[in-house]
Amino acid sequence: MTRLETLKTNLLAQFGPDSALVGALDELTLEVAADQWVDVCRVLRDTPSLGFETCIDLCGVDYSAWGAPTFAVDPEQARHPQRFAVVAHLLSIQHNWRLRVRAWVANDEFPVMDTLFEVWPSTNWYEREAFDLYGIVFEGHPDLRRILTDYGFIGHPFRKDFPLSGTVEMRYDPEQQRVVYQPVTIEPREVTPRVVREEGYGIGR
Repeated sequence: MTRLETLKTNLLAQFGPDSALVGALDELTLEVAADQWVDVCRVLRDTPSLGFETCIDLCGVDYSAWGAPTFAVDPEQARHPQRFAVVAHLLSIQHNWRLRVRAWVANDEFPVMDTLFEVWPSTNWYEREAFDLYGIVFEGHPDLRRILTDYGFIGHPFRKDFPLSGTVEMRYDPEQQRVVYQPVTIEPREVTPRVVREEGYGIGR
């Protein structure tokens, strides 16, 4: 039995045969209900046969306008119940295996999830990043502030509906001797590369 098969067996033994466990590309993803997010993650950490003592990453995902990848064999993978999801990547050092855990955020307009800070303190900055870039609020987080954008930034730049050029730009005004914000002056344009090749390129080579 491979390490991945052992992990799958242990997960099914812990959470039951009806648990939402998805395998693809030699990776396992455990789907978790939003209201069980913290409890399940605590079980993943504290159960000896699982032993996920470390959360190595956490991120938000915007699934609007998403299509199923080419490796998806289940049509259900092409549909998602909500727009936003929170994904945690866990590592068990003692067992040398990894697991992805995903939960769907219930409210598309005002996405809120419970913080995992008490389970893995390493999620502190990860959750701040997901809040900053996707607007997902982590309830119970000890210091939920923007971490990558400016304090006066408006919007969440990793959302699919956020404009690629942004909404405002910054420049230094020598008369006011300070940085000022102004509407974006970039005009959207589409650049199509022109490919030039000599006649018969690649034939007989």
